[in-house]
Amino acid sequence: MKKALLVVDYTVDFVAENGALTCGEPGQALEEPICKLTEQFLEDDELVVMPVDLHDKEDAFHPEAQLFPPHNIRGTAGRELYGRLAEVYKANANRIIWLDKTRYSAFAGTNLELLLRERNIEEIHIAGVCTDICVLHTAVDAYNKGYTIFIHENGVASFDQAGHDWALRHFTTTLGAHLL
Repeated sequence: MKKALLVVDYTVDFVAENGALTCGEPGQALEEPICKLTEQFLEDDELVVMPVDLHDKEDAFHPEAQLFPPHNIRGTAGRELYGRLAEVYKANANRIIWLDKTRYSAFAGTNLELLLRERNIEEIHIAGVCTDICVLHTAVDAYNKGYTIFIHENGVASFDQAGHDWALRHFTTTLGAHLL
């Protein structure tokens, strides 16, 4: 079965200590597991996609504008991949697909499904942040589109521990996802 890895929103704004909407230490602890997972998928010649949140400065019409502080603003350092993942991406930019997304789900308003279908991908592995927001919404859409879903438990985190725990249960009990 062909598979793909989605590393969702592992950026400076979501992970760094001074990030605009940071998960803090739980997100920082994912750095090596996510890098190793990414490198393993590349070594196995599997598809790797980096769906990255994109916002424009002072976009009052975006639904998140009333919910969260400005984050992942186009052209800012906060939108860059965090830590060693930035190096892994730079070294493999010709083999990793960067995917701008403007909503929680990596499928909403993007060509992700087309990229997966044209490569006959049936199995989606997801890592990144936030477990209970962008990772969750991406997993729900993957479920609704019929993909087999794997969530890498040591590769997801949130700034809300209760939300993180709830999402992990939801992945298995409601979406039939596999926790690895």
